[in-house]
Amino acid sequence: MQARARLFFDGGPADIADSQCPIRALELCLKLNPDCISAAGSTENEYPMDHDPIQDASVEEPTLTFAQLGLCEPIFRAVATLGYETPTPIQAQCIPHLLNGEDLLGQAQTGTGKTAAFALPLLCRMEPEQELPQLLVLTPTRELALQVAEAFQDYASQLKNFHILPIYGGQSYSLQIRQLKRRPQVIVGTPGRVMDHMRRGNLSLDGLRAMVLDEADEMLNMGFAEDIDWIFEHCPEKRQVALFSATMPEAIKRVARVRLKNPVEVRVRASAETVDTIDQHHCVVARGHKLDALTRLLEMETFDGMVIFVRTKNATTELADKLKAHGFAAEALNGDMNQELRERTIGRLKDGQLDILIATDVAARGLDVERLSHVINYDIPTDPASYVHRIGRTGRAGRTGRAILLVEPRERSLLRAIERTIRRNIPAMDPPSAAALSASRIDRFTQDLRSTLSEQDLDFFYRLVARLSKEQELDPVDMAAALCFLLQRERPLEVEEKRLSPPPRAERERDRDRGGRPDRDGPRGRPPRREQDQQLASYRIEVGHAHGVSPREIVGAIANEAGLDGRRIGRIDIRDDFSIVDLPPGMPKEIFQHLQRVYVCGQALRIRDSDEPPSRPRPGKKHQGPRGR
Repeated sequence: MQARARLFFDGGPADIADSQCPIRALELCLKLNPDCISAAGSTENEYPMDHDPIQDASVEEPTLTFAQLGLCEPIFRAVATLGYETPTPIQAQCIPHLLNGEDLLGQAQTGTGKTAAFALPLLCRMEPEQELPQLLVLTPTRELALQVAEAFQDYASQLKNFHILPIYGGQSYSLQIRQLKRRPQVIVGTPGRVMDHMRRGNLSLDGLRAMVLDEADEMLNMGFAEDIDWIFEHCPEKRQVALFSATMPEAIKRVARVRLKNPVEVRVRASAETVDTIDQHHCVVARGHKLDALTRLLEMETFDGMVIFVRTKNATTELADKLKAHGFAAEALNGDMNQELRERTIGRLKDGQLDILIATDVAARGLDVERLSHVINYDIPTDPASYVHRIGRTGRAGRTGRAILLVEPRERSLLRAIERTIRRNIPAMDPPSAAALSASRIDRFTQDLRSTLSEQDLDFFYRLVARLSKEQELDPVDMAAALCFLLQRERPLEVEEKRLSPPPRAERERDRDRGGRPDRDGPRGRPPRREQDQQLASYRIEVGHAHGVSPREIVGAIANEAGLDGRRIGRIDIRDDFSIVDLPPGMPKEIFQHLQRVYVCGQALRIRDSDEPPSRPRPGKKHQGPRGR
């Protein structure tokens, strides 16, 4: 197998003079920037994407422009009309190879400009006279499909008779069938709906020239692996394939080995592209006080639009209702909403009629709203890659953003995992104090008073105050104080002091020495052993000794994610590549499904019923596997 070049850049390649040929552009790029390539005898079965030979991003390099990338004239005119001059690193690296018809494996986070990286060159390679679909883009969600389709429409604005069609679940089949009869050249869709149309004979891919898997890791996480395999099997063998993924797990490497032919591999470091434009902080909050901390942050932060991330669909509606009760313009965004309602909700956020969306990871995929200034992680993600995806909703395309992560004390290990992933510390911040919140409310109250005095006609009210003062023998100052009290009744100006952060370790130790903890035998202590010694159900989780897991990590993950008291978890039997855990029976379906996606030691738990019988917990024993602690 002939050696191939794998490119790893942080900045753009060196300036290239007047090169409109993609191959010539690539040759000059490599000649002027030889340190940015790693040539290796890679075969189709080798994808060494787990190392990081990326150059230091601080090294200043000459800038490449779109005029030097070799784009066809209509697409270049569209790019110029959109005001784009300088490609992002992922665009500079991918466009020459895709123009040359090569397969490509790209690792880049959301917000790096990867849509243009594949859309611009693949549009240039289309045959205008061919009426069958020539390009298929698969995405994990409806929102991302719509976003990609809109981008294609912009990039193809100078092409004659160009048609693109997004197809996804939640929209009428009959409408999509009518649109397919218009013979679109580009199809953007979710795997399930694309496969349905192919099976029904509504969509033929016999003329397919290229196929793109966008956010492939997310598609596999959502269970689309079989659908994607089926689509590949029913496409022409001779086609160009580009696969983009934020992470590079073994499942993605397997797809690349099987479906891509000797691909060029491109990797862009997330921190250089997305994280640097986002001001990140974490806030440690005592358990049970997250809502108080959140509402205080919402009052104190100056924001335009915001997404708040939670773990479950139920949590989106519950938190939205609570925030609306506190006077915030908030709505839920989750997978249970029909497509019309989802689009209307996102449209309200774009138009400024709505300020806050509470969303799950899946529901927010593909969400790109320019006015999003803040992301708050109300529930910390268990997968560090999800954190990067979440905060990537803000700080995009050169804009700055702010991200705040709420962390319970026992979730500090998840915080450290995120910091290792993004290769930086996330600074700590304290929840807003009662004094700071009172000062802020008084300041806003004062501003409202001043603007009312200067902008409103108050003649009637002056006369009313004078009459009441005379008739009721009231001092005007007393009247003003009473009116202030009435106005602030729903949101008091004087905020009650409440400790939201957990006490420092020294203070906890002092309280313990003073007997500050409640008696375990009292009503607030641990329940008697008889109450715990109930029949348990046995479950299998796909993490074991081979992954370096400990009983403590399993207990922490299940207790945190399922909201379960760790003392109700029974036997933990850690095997080589899986473990058996005994849990209380009757686990709610939603929690069970959520635990399947929870990661421990880099492995999804994928919890399921075990064939082994459960054991009853033995009195006085801690949870431990064969290795102990």
